[in-house]
Amino acid sequence: MGQKAIDTFRACIPLFQALSDPYRQDIILLLAEQEPLTVNQITENLTLSRPAVSHHLKILRDQQLVSLEQKGTQRFYSLELDNATVLLKELVLTVENQCE
Repeated sequence: MGQKAIDTFRACIPLFQALSDPYRQDIILLLAEQEPLTVNQITENLTLSRPAVSHHLKILRDQQLVSLEQKGTQRFYSLELDNATVLLKELVLTVENQCE
């Protein structure tokens, strides 16, 4: 594998780490079915405390997997997969090109 593929893979590692946690996977699946949701709504559907859900949402936000919208006093979370999709597509294309 060439250096470009290795660099692209390394750029994906934080995304892979964010996606590796089963609770974060549950949050993503929940938002895929019912977005947008508040922290309380997400907590009601999981076996996690509110602070734990907030922690996982922060990690997902840091990797641009979810977005946050403030409406009055409530904060709504939605999936935001555009950046992750672009990065993963780049990885696949780079690896495919390097393997030809």
